[in-house]
This record gives sequence, structure tokens and C-alpha cells, in this order.
Amino acid sequence: MTKQNVVVSDCTSPIGKVRLAASNSALFSPAIPKTLAALGGRIAISKKKLIKRHDTGRGARVSTWVDSMRDSSPTRTKSTPSLPETEEKSSWILRHPSALENFEQIISASKGKQIVMFLDYDGTLSPIVEDPDQAFMSIEMREAVRDVARYFPTAIVSGRCRDKVYNFVRLEELFYAGSHGMDIKGPSKHRKCDKGNQAVIFEAASEFLPMIVEVYKALINEISSIPGAKVENNKFCLSVHFRCVDEKSWAALAEQVRVVLSAYPKLKLTQGRKVLEIRPTIKWDKGKALEFLLESLGYANSNDVLPIYIGDDQTDEDAFKVLRHNGQGFGILVSRVAKETSASYSLQEPSEVKEFLRLLVEQDSGLPKGQDSRREEDRTGLICKLQNIYSNY
Repeated sequence: MTKQNVVVSDCTSPIGKVRLAASNSALFSPAIPKTLAALGGRIAISKKKLIKRHDTGRGARVSTWVDSMRDSSPTRTKSTPSLPETEEKSSWILRHPSALENFEQIISASKGKQIVMFLDYDGTLSPIVEDPDQAFMSIEMREAVRDVARYFPTAIVSGRCRDKVYNFVRLEELFYAGSHGMDIKGPSKHRKCDKGNQAVIFEAASEFLPMIVEVYKALINEISSIPGAKVENNKFCLSVHFRCVDEKSWAALAEQVRVVLSAYPKLKLTQGRKVLEIRPTIKWDKGKALEFLLESLGYANSNDVLPIYIGDDQTDEDAFKVLRHNGQGFGILVSRVAKETSASYSLQEPSEVKEFLRLLVEQDSGLPKGQDSRREEDRTGLICKLQNIYSNY
């Protein structure tokens, strides 16, 4: 077996950026305006500030990892399902009803508020496919996302490298939060901004980059003997895909990953849909990214905003939990099966996500004449303001 099983990606971006070092005593230095710290510059946060003091579980048995790998595989038929297909499934649907069937309830909650959209990519905007490099969204889905962004601030929050997910979506008017929210970039270009080509970036784990590269190279060497295994470099995190690995080889794959990670106690392992995620043990995730973007847009602790987060993966639960804890907005889980979640509503597949986005656009396009253009002007003004602040540093 050669190393042709391994996916190699380059997520570097040759964009000139300003680098600001954050204070050790606070996330943002009082001397730095929050909007600037949020989107007007490239922020490097000390990893001493962010490293969690908890057991990363690296000493857990490989068999436990394999059990978790099985639990994260939606296509696998379980002999003892965690949620029966009868009464408990009906109960689950009652607790997480269809966002389409309850669309009017969601719209009613948005009255007088600004909707802000957060969207996962894989399994939400695109189907889950065997080859992660082929996870293309449909033309119709791209149009739906583009139309939503005309009316509402919209962010893609993905475990993918930020540049990679942008290459899939290719809509410049969106916010992109890659590497599970550790790498954030605002809209990079707007025709009404004089300085519209400036980059607006936040990075929460830049000090870990050399370590991530080391582990990436080590994993390529270790798993090259396992057919179907793929390592994806997502800049601030790594993804070990086992969708195409025979289940009999899962234990061997888990052992190989364990051996590599045993030398890196500042990295942790989490699991998604047929993927092992390796990322820094820092207090940052998709939930933190959601809060960060809301604050950047001026909606921190605001009663005038309704965040809606749509995602399908375990990592999206961090965002769902934030919304539920704050009693603000709605999380929408994309899943065909009943599973534990903090989301308020559910959708079954990307096609239903597309329909939900279209309904939002149709609802908002019914605004009184002139209000649509005012929203676009407000959005343009915010982007230009942030970019102007950025350019002064």
C-alpha cells in the first residue's frame, strides 16, 4: 500500500494581514476596539490562555475509540439502537420538530429582530460523500445561500480549512469560520467599499500551526498502510477520514492515531461522521465562533437578534448548546435519524435545508418597498466600517 490513500491540502493564503497580540488577562485588550479585535485584524491569542486543564482522554482504550467510531457512523445498522424506532422516536420528533413544518413559528419569533444565519457545510449544504474533496454543493443550493446573504448576515462554520470551504462555496459576501471556528474571515470584497479588498481575519490557534504540521506528517506515515484512510489538513485541525476504511481495520486505524497523539498532549481527539478530528485543546469551538461573530456584528447580549444555526455534525452541538443556554435563536439539526441534540428543530437532509433557506428569502422579500434596500445599505455600511478600521492599523 502506498501513500496514495492520503489527501494532501495546502491551506495557506498569501494575504497581507495585521497581527495583534492579545492581552494575557483578557480575550481582547481594552486598548483595542472590540470590532477591530473581532474583524479588523489578525489576532494571535496565547495558547497558555486557552489551553484547557483537563484530561484529553488519550490514555483511553482503542476499543472505546472504535465504539465511538461506530456510534458516529449513521449508515451503520445498529443491533441495539440507542433510540428505538417507535415511541421514543416519536417523542424525539415532538421535542425537535421539523423546521419546515414549524416555519411560521420561527418567523413569528423573528418579528422585530435581525436574523443572523450560521451554516455548517458538509452534510448541511452539501451531501456527505465518500471522497471529501468531492463534496460539492449544488448550483441551486449556492443560489439559495447567496439569496439568504442578501437579507441576513450569513456565516459558514465548518471543520474544513477556511480556504477550502470558500473554494466550495465561492460567495464573497459571507463570513467564513474554518477549522471549527478557529480561523475566521469576514466578507473580503464589496463593490461599494473603497478598501474592499482588505482581509478581515481572526485566528484563535496560530501558535499551534507548527505542531499541527508535525502531526500531519506523522499521521501520513502511520496510516499509509490502511486502505481507504485519508488525512485532511484543515490548517488548525486535522481530519482522519475512515468512511472508505473496512470496519475490520478501524481498530488498527485508531491505534495508529493513538500512537501519534501520545506524543502531543496539547492536542485532543473528537469524532464526527466517519471522521476523527484532531485539534488543539483550547477553549474554542463552533459555539465560541458563533458568539464571536455575533459580538463582531454588534449583537452581543442583544434582544434584537435571532441567530439560526443549521448543522448536522457532533461539533455543531457546541453552537446549539450556546443558543439554548442563552435562550436566543434556534439550532436546527440536519439528520434522518433520532439522536441526542441540543437543537430546537430538525431537517432531514440538505434538500430540506435549501427549502428552508428559500422560505426565509420569500418571507423577507415581502418587506415593504425600500426596506430591502435599506437592509443591504446597513450591511454594506457595517462591512465598510470594519474594513476602514482594519486599514488604519
